[in-house]
Amino acid sequence: MTNIIRKAIVIFSLTAVTNFSFAQTSKNDSITSEGYKLNLEYNVMNNITLDNPRRYKNKKRYKFIEKGVYLDLKEKDVFKYRMSISYVLESDKTNNQYPLEDILDKYLLFVSHEFGKKKNMFKIELGGDLDDIIKAKNEIIGRKIFNRDSIGEDKKIYVNLVIE
Repeated sequence: MTNIIRKAIVIFSLTAVTNFSFAQTSKNDSITSEGYKLNLEYNVMNNITLDNPRRYKNKKRYKFIEKGVYLDLKEKDVFKYRMSISYVLESDKTNNQYPLEDILDKYLLFVSHEFGKKKNMFKIELGGDLDDIIKAKNEIIGRKIFNRDSIGEDKKIYVNLVIE
């Protein structure tokens, strides 16, 4: 499968997913907002910084593109650009894959490497095409990112990604 077709499939899949919002259910398995307390800020990611692991010093494997962005020379796919970040996650313990999962969807990225975590500090490498990596870098570094509940016109509760 060619790289262009693969990216088109990813974009189509994400477009199809983003046309539907995720609703939370209440105790009686209803997806209405009656009796549900909306969370205005949860699963907070902050102190998001560019990280520069030693691995990028390997000139046979990585090529410097711009501050924090590298080309993985061993990768044959179009998603061969890398950016490493560290962040603090103030999780509410319900589902700490968010808001990272939302960020991956929004910017068409993937986690290409996990460097580990210490308590609530995470270090990961993100992969994607150059435009998506640079856009994500410009929009998330130094920001506060979290999830917020809202009530849709259909009276269902939706989880939104907020970047401040």
